[in-house]
Amino acid sequence: MSEKEKTVSEEPVEEVESPGPPPKARKDQNTVYIGNKPPMNYVMAAITAFNMHDTNEVVLKARGRAISTAVDVAEILRTRFFKDAKVHSIAIGTEEVTPREGGNPRNVSTMEITIKK
Repeated sequence: MSEKEKTVSEEPVEEVESPGPPPKARKDQNTVYIGNKPPMNYVMAAITAFNMHDTNEVVLKARGRAISTAVDVAEILRTRFFKDAKVHSIAIGTEEVTPREGGNPRNVSTMEITIKK
């Protein structure tokens, strides 16, 4: 070994923390957006959100025709998978959606179901 290599390897190595703030948890990590897939797909997504993120709360969000699927998902979660889960809150609303091709905006119903274990 050369002198240069010896001095480099003999120096103590210090661990340096990154200067920035600690990474924040994603805002929507416990949110499941309901669409037009079968309800069991969203049930599995909600179970994964409960287990992977160590949270006791999952929010199901749906718009328009998917609202009935969101209700189905909430009931399947409550009755089959998490017997101790409760529907904490239900929020309803309306969003104004503009069609992609242009035209007049229209109102679409929205629903958020919060489930807690």
